[in-house]
Amino acid sequence: MQQRPFGKLGSVSALTLGGGGLGQVWGTTTREECVATAREAVDSGIDLLDLAPTYGNGEAENVIGEAFNGVLPAGVRITTKCRLGATPPEQVYDLLSSSLDESLQRMKLERVDVMFLHNAVTLSEAGGERLTTVATVTEAIAPAFERLISEGRIGHWGLTGIGEADALIHLLNNGPRPDYIQCIANLLDSAGALPQGNQPIRPRDIIAAANASGAAVLGIRAVQAGALTDAIDRPLPEGHTELADFARAAPFRAIAADLGCSAAYLAHRYTLTMEGVSTVVLGVKNLAELRECVAAEAEGPLDSGLVTRIDTAVNSGG
Repeated sequence: MQQRPFGKLGSVSALTLGGGGLGQVWGTTTREECVATAREAVDSGIDLLDLAPTYGNGEAENVIGEAFNGVLPAGVRITTKCRLGATPPEQVYDLLSSSLDESLQRMKLERVDVMFLHNAVTLSEAGGERLTTVATVTEAIAPAFERLISEGRIGHWGLTGIGEADALIHLLNNGPRPDYIQCIANLLDSAGALPQGNQPIRPRDIIAAANASGAAVLGIRAVQAGALTDAIDRPLPEGHTELADFARAAPFRAIAADLGCSAAYLAHRYTLTMEGVSTVVLGVKNLAELRECVAAEAEGPLDSGLVTRIDTAVNSGG
């Protein structure tokens, strides 16, 4: 599998195994299937595993603990996250620390390579459960992450780049700069139902700002929560954002059918082709989905003509 530059960690596989599928966020699977998927992902050349406590209430991290029993294969790195919301600044370190301890216990590990803030960020003075203020990042969260680094419990820290573009770009330009950032990277430029603040997310502007600042980019939502697949694999209520995106992607599915491949296969190749993305985080939940993504990476980037055809079809509605 192709290796790509990955900031302070050197290089990384073009694909990263995400924890959403392993935690059954993206449809039903089994612990046995997920353990096998994690092991095969590493065997296929994937050397970054991206987890979080919220992926199945700890289930994804439990899968990794069972799959590797506390001994990651050589060269494999791991991440976790913590959702802070509007936690008072004086409580930030304690919450990060306790969340990290619980994650490490589930994964049977002593440290992680990167820990991410699992919140969108805003320039406003008011945050919330899923939205954290830039002031809090600056005054409390970044210093708390640096303390965890000094303790040897994490290697680096990062942001989840789904908040207000102006807020994220402000942090990337002015600091405190994260070493890593997870950015929306799909052909719809859509974060779907994820909380995003009160502005358009402008994911490609965030990716460009991250590249300019030296923060390595993990591309997330390559299939936009199922909207860029042949069929959404879980029940959603009428009017859900993912259903709207699925309808918008109809011309894209027609192109995939014309090319004789699945929509998910083509969507992953599209994101792997995007400029400025170090690694694409997969939401796979079973071996079949993993193998399709590995095959998509092996096929290589899309040519510019096909990228233009996809962009034109989606943006014109046909």
